[in-house]
Amino acid sequence: MATLDILTYPDERLKTACEPVDQFDPALREFIEHLQETCSGGPGAVGIAAPQVGELRRICIVDATRAKRPVENHGPLVLINPEITAWDGFAVGREGCLSVPDYTGKVIRAERIELKAQDPFGKPLSFSMKGFEARIAQHEVDHLDGILFLDRLVSRHADLQLRKK
Repeated sequence: MATLDILTYPDERLKTACEPVDQFDPALREFIEHLQETCSGGPGAVGIAAPQVGELRRICIVDATRAKRPVENHGPLVLINPEITAWDGFAVGREGCLSVPDYTGKVIRAERIELKAQDPFGKPLSFSMKGFEARIAQHEVDHLDGILFLDRLVSRHADLQLRKK
């Protein structure tokens, strides 16, 4: 496995909507292994999306098992062509991003979501997520639509902070 280079803001590829995956082949699974390795090497990373490494396809990883405090989760997830089909409630939470390494910000997200996706072999998946895992999934799906957490801040002046070192 290889660790991939992570694009950082303001790289324009991070603002590009991704294409759906239609080939579930060994090359896809090899790329996913590299993406997982890259995610696991990120400081405090609980997710990553393919466009963050310059691959403009709808692939992301959500891993709430790596949260600082234990949270309800479905284990490490590889999501291909994820789609949020329902959401409920709203909560404000602080987010960071491997592609915006020096800042964190408060973002409003749904508390609960329903998500459909495919696994690396094309098998359909569906999840009901809540809390931190739902927040991670929404953050990563945003990447696939060319949206960064910076775009979701209520106020850049009040909600964006330099990351604590």
